Amino acid sequence: LGRDQTSELQRHGGALRMTQSRQPESAPAMNRRAQLTTLVQWIVFGAVVGVICGAGSALFLWLLEKATDFRTGHEAIVYTLPVAGLVIGWIYERFGHSIKGGSNLVIDTIHNQGPEIPIRMAPMVLIGTVLTHLFGGSAGREGTAVQMGASLTDWLAHRLKLAGQLRRQLLAAGVAGGFGSVFGTPIAGMVFGLEFIVLGRIEYDALVPALVASIIGDLTTQALGISHTHYPAPAHLPLTPLLLAKWLLFAVAVTVVTTLFIELTHFLKKQGERRIARLPLRMFVGGGVVVLLWKLMGTSDYLGLGIPMIVRSFHDPALPVYAFAAKLLFTAITLGAGFLGGEVTPLFFVGAALGSVLARLLGLPIELGAGVGLAAVFAAASNTPLALSIMAMELLGAAMFPHVVIVCVLAYLLTGHRSIYPAQRLLSGKSGSRLPQPTALRDLLGAHPPAPKNQQGQQ
Repeated sequence: LGRDQTSELQRHGGALRMTQSRQPESAPAMNRRAQLTTLVQWIVFGAVVGVICGAGSALFLWLLEKATDFRTGHEAIVYTLPVAGLVIGWIYERFGHSIKGGSNLVIDTIHNQGPEIPIRMAPMVLIGTVLTHLFGGSAGREGTAVQMGASLTDWLAHRLKLAGQLRRQLLAAGVAGGFGSVFGTPIAGMVFGLEFIVLGRIEYDALVPALVASIIGDLTTQALGISHTHYPAPAHLPLTPLLLAKWLLFAVAVTVVTTLFIELTHFLKKQGERRIARLPLRMFVGGGVVVLLWKLMGTSDYLGLGIPMIVRSFHDPALPVYAFAAKLLFTAITLGAGFLGGEVTPLFFVGAALGSVLARLLGLPIELGAGVGLAAVFAAASNTPLALSIMAMELLGAAMFPHVVIVCVLAYLLTGHRSIYPAQRLLSGKSGSRLPQPTALRDLLGAHPPAPKNQQGQQ
């Protein structure tokens, strides 16, 4: 090489060495800044979502308590449940078309990045659920909390012009904040918000905002003076081969009852829509059937949430063996007719009462059987075995954990691809197969026609 060429090569080499020497220092620094910015963003937005969800849950639980107390002291109001259904149904038919999908609308929006969830969902589902309980319908509260949390969160996301992945993460955080605050189980709320969206996959990209929203939501609800039901903690019971065999039989019974509830609720809803086109009339008829069952049973134990019967399941060996079936029927008719509310607390009732009966048959401690049943029925119905196992531990103590995990997982597998949320996506089949892309259970099983692509956010 000539002198000029050598000099030019040395200059390029020096520049290259300088660039290479700067690269290892700047790239990690940029990554750290980006990670820190994202973390701060998640924490701030998660905290805001948590406050919103916690305040909404506190208002909801306070109104629900007042409605339940009034109905308990004035049971004659139950006779007017059909009329209440007529009024609620007319309001929803007139103003609630865009939110009729409920929790399924939330799942669809998370997946499809559809239009903004209407803010009217929060007040309408709140008032509708409180009225359902006031007049004696058998329903829960998780659906209301999840829908309120998601709609309020999506309203905030659109006001702040947040879109794409961050909006999706905050919607999952809204679900977690609503669930965790309404039951006082923040860790279970976080896992539920990540687990119920897709079967076979945990949405870890929303882990931090969901955790923050659920914890802050629970703290907010407590700060506003709301207390939650306390259940007795079972004593430690070591696992043995015989006990494992009993839990297998227990899980089979849970699977049968869960399948019956899912199929009956979907059947009643489908047949009602086919035979009675107008929602107000369907709710009027459904309310009338609930009133008739109430009179035939001769007790109000199966109306509303049924929390006193849940607590009784943990210690009363004289609990009626048919209690779980009665609550299942009351709830399937109420929700199948179109009344507002969730499935969690009624399914807690069904599971706890069933677990109490099974514990007596299998020679298990009643409080342990009731606690495992409480969690396992809803875990199988919602395809969330991890969240409900953690929830049982938060509610009932660490001694529950190995037993409830075993039954929740077995019942989850045995229930198949059924769900109280037909919009749940399936990615990995429970038999080990894997789909090329997440597919809604309603499309996979033909329970409902597939939603048009330009309207999926409004199902």
